[in-house]
Amino acid sequence: MFFIVSYDIVDNKKRTKLSKKLCNYGQRVQYSVFECSLNKSQYQEMVKETLKFVDLEKDSLRIYKLCRDCRKKITSYGIKRGIGDDNAPIIV
Repeated sequence: MFFIVSYDIVDNKKRTKLSKKLCNYGQRVQYSVFECSLNKSQYQEMVKETLKFVDLEKDSLRIYKLCRDCRKKITSYGIKRGIGDDNAPIIV
């Protein structure tokens, strides 16, 4: 399964910890955006681990699941490469 994870965390310390944690699950494609290719158990683990750094009253964590067909429709520009993308960089 392919996921786009984005976040907006107010606290600098929590934001840094969250980004380091997400590096274990995927690839950063923008400052607060990651692409992750995960199986079901990895996804569940990622959600559990990342929510530790999110204050539900102040912060935002968004996870988008992209189907195979949707992923093929991504248009990208710029220098960042996404997961499994040999031809074109992905910017979300």
